[in-house]
Amino acid sequence: MTANYLNFINGEWKSALSGKVTESKNPANKDEVVGTFQDSGQEELDQAVTVANVAFEAWKDLSSVERGNYLLKAADILETRLDDIAEAATKEMGKTLVETKGEVTRSISILRYYALEGMQKIGDVIPSANSKNILYTKRVPLGAVGIISPWNFPIAIPIWKVAPALVYGNTVVLKPASETAITAAKIVEVFAEAGLPKGVLNLVTGRGSVIGEGLIHHKGIKAISFTGSNGVGNQIANGAVARGAKFQLEMGGKNPAIILADADLDRAVTMTVDAAMKHTGQKCTATSRVLVESSVYDEVKERILAKVREIKVGNGFDADTYMGPLASKSQWETVKSYIAKGKEEGATLIHGGNVPEGPEFENGYYMEPTVFDNVTNDMAIAQEEIFGPVIGLIKVENIDEAIELANDIPFGLSASVFTSNLANSMKFIDKIDSGLVKVNGESTGSEPHAPFGGMKESSSGSREQGKSAIEFFTSLKTITITP
Repeated sequence: MTANYLNFINGEWKSALSGKVTESKNPANKDEVVGTFQDSGQEELDQAVTVANVAFEAWKDLSSVERGNYLLKAADILETRLDDIAEAATKEMGKTLVETKGEVTRSISILRYYALEGMQKIGDVIPSANSKNILYTKRVPLGAVGIISPWNFPIAIPIWKVAPALVYGNTVVLKPASETAITAAKIVEVFAEAGLPKGVLNLVTGRGSVIGEGLIHHKGIKAISFTGSNGVGNQIANGAVARGAKFQLEMGGKNPAIILADADLDRAVTMTVDAAMKHTGQKCTATSRVLVESSVYDEVKERILAKVREIKVGNGFDADTYMGPLASKSQWETVKSYIAKGKEEGATLIHGGNVPEGPEFENGYYMEPTVFDNVTNDMAIAQEEIFGPVIGLIKVENIDEAIELANDIPFGLSASVFTSNLANSMKFIDKIDSGLVKVNGESTGSEPHAPFGGMKESSSGSREQGKSAIEFFTSLKTITITP
């Protein structure tokens, strides 16, 4: 029998007043119900926002060191529940168990990092023109904040938003993606067991059109941190600006990998394919365009094909599975539509593009790793985020053309170059329009203590993770004391 997961409001697990629940199904087997979660309405959201604002008064008065201690406890509890939470995430969104275990491990590190951030400075002393004055700054929390998290990293992204929000003194209303609501409930259980005071962290599940939209316009929410699609991000920005709320948006990417003739081709191909195909391509930092110098283009293409042919698609629990299913039917349909569009636009499909053959794939949202040749930069598959295991190969004459084409898109999240030439590396670093820049490394991946975020339409401009998180989750006071 599947479990019914509840909302968490004011330290209690509660059903939606409507009595309605939604089923969460396994994308590897769409007939398997993982569990049910609450289909909440405005009443539940109002309750959560109200208690978050009440709890804020006492929570902000704790020292940041005390708040950090709760994160340390949560990290220890999460470590004991690593297998359970990883398995839940794999069942809900199809990512391999190896990948979800890695995500839990990363989340533990994030919690411990932000726990220690509670011991760092929250302001500066500034010299005053009046030698008798004391002039300094102090960062203060915002209040109750809304967090809207995506399904592709259902453990790490909620935690890398919740942890800094809490340690800097805010209270939180979390609205997770419906595709991974059960995983989110398990994460909140960890914080509850760590002893967070009532109302400090609240979970409300339900439709984005109700709960997400409600957070955008709720006067009791002082700021919204969102990761997801550009369309929803633009709605959040418009709604937040209209009422003067702070907002933070991390959105799409169309991330290039440039492979130059002087690169270590084995390394370049391995890292490019891994960045494109792991997590079934469902990373905002996944490589989706591969710009290859013409003198090695044919060799790189054959090496990529050889590497892709080795990929085993299967159930995320199979030990030798490299790539699981796509997370949902809608994402599966989206990827299929882009593959069809690529062929219509004149790109040459040289591998994949279909559901894998075999009875084990008939009841899930599987897709073969897919490679297009003869891609031009004006094609939709070169300009638009697919969020699936699809890469397009583009031939370039040199580093300058590669950078020009790499920048000729609306997005600017992540980009990588493979080269042994220092001058080319520095040119790439200086000229690429991306928030995350990799030299001889995958376009994916970031460390918890380093800022994360993009340029252009990939971000609203602020940065997540590392010390940069304090800039969004606090306001700055400037204080002058005259004796």
